[in-house]
Amino acid sequence: MEALMIPGQQDGIFKPNNTTTSASANSGVFSLLSLKGRTAIVTGGGGGIGFAVVETFAEAGANVALWYNTNKTAVEKAEQVSKTYGVICKAYQVKITDEASVKEAIDTAVRDLNGRLDIFVANAGIPWLHGPIIDADTSHYHNILDINMHSIFYAAKVAGNYFRRQQTEGTAVDGKILENFNRGSFIITTSIAGVTTLIPAAMTPYSMAKAALIHMAKTLAVEWAPFARINAISPAYITTDMTEQIPDNLRATWSGLTPMGREGTVAECKAAYLYLASDAASYTTGTNLLIDGGYTCI
Repeated sequence: MEALMIPGQQDGIFKPNNTTTSASANSGVFSLLSLKGRTAIVTGGGGGIGFAVVETFAEAGANVALWYNTNKTAVEKAEQVSKTYGVICKAYQVKITDEASVKEAIDTAVRDLNGRLDIFVANAGIPWLHGPIIDADTSHYHNILDINMHSIFYAAKVAGNYFRRQQTEGTAVDGKILENFNRGSFIITTSIAGVTTLIPAAMTPYSMAKAALIHMAKTLAVEWAPFARINAISPAYITTDMTEQIPDNLRATWSGLTPMGREGTVAECKAAYLYLASDAASYTTGTNLLIDGGYTCI
């Protein structure tokens, strides 16, 4: 049973003071939100919420690896982010459903940027567009789980090892002393579909994956408490290229079910990711932050 113990536990009880805070009573809020000198990886960073997060982290001072699948404009976008904010921002085409490719891409990004990893945002995902499961080909089910869930497991294994080593050894990959590393932050983009049923859409496989990710954030938060924080963000209906694939009449129904009466914007998601990535959230782990215009309130 000893092999199953969670790091930071002793006889099943968490060790007192097994973490420290980076937020002193005198810390200004803007200094807490700064990501200066840190490195972030954002999957699905070529557009939508993902690219908004890339821009936000860069504006806060982080070097950012932008992962994309087929969106070739990602390369130009990364170059523009570098010029605009004076940080390193590079685009990487990554097959996130292949574990070896994920590890190689993380290792490469760490080497290319500044030899460290502080933040990983697992944002890439696809919608379920195949209706009721009894009418759908099972291959679509496997595909959505591979992209929306298994890929995040692969990324967590690699990122978690970086976070743990950095916390233990206090060095970058080149052996230099790490400055301003305050445990890792792993953020998972989930969905309100993991919290409640989406009406009237038939999206069971999508909802299954998103619900699993919310619980993944909770359980990893316990496993990784000594060296990283893990949190989820569950947006509702946000206007992106993905939602543009949905018929207007269905989108009108969504808005009618939302107390705020409209879809959200990517700009309304930025601050949530910055908060969870930064020292402002040094005591926040295992949470699921809803950005839903009140949808889950009814």
